[in-house]
Amino acid sequence: MSALEKPKDILRPLADEDDGARRRPALESVYEIPVRLTAVLGKTRLSIAELMKLDAGSIIELDRRVGEAIDLYVNDRLIARGELVMVDGALGVTMTEVVKESEV
Repeated sequence: MSALEKPKDILRPLADEDDGARRRPALESVYEIPVRLTAVLGKTRLSIAELMKLDAGSIIELDRRVGEAIDLYVNDRLIARGELVMVDGALGVTMTEVVKESEV
């Protein structure tokens, strides 16, 4: 076979039309992969000296105001914003905005 000739089976489609039905169960297994969801209330910068002075009861001022939206990250990627809520005595987040990739 010359360099310009190719076996005919290389040119055939990789998947048949009906192959989608066979791939769905494999795709569903992806839904079970754990991801890390992080809710960021705010951020600040401290010097090492300021950090060393922190003790129980210290107050750390963040760059957000009370009631301002918090950021939700999945695996360090901003995906949404939300508000803090109480859920059976625990903190929760109500999503108020889904962040489009173009806004990141």
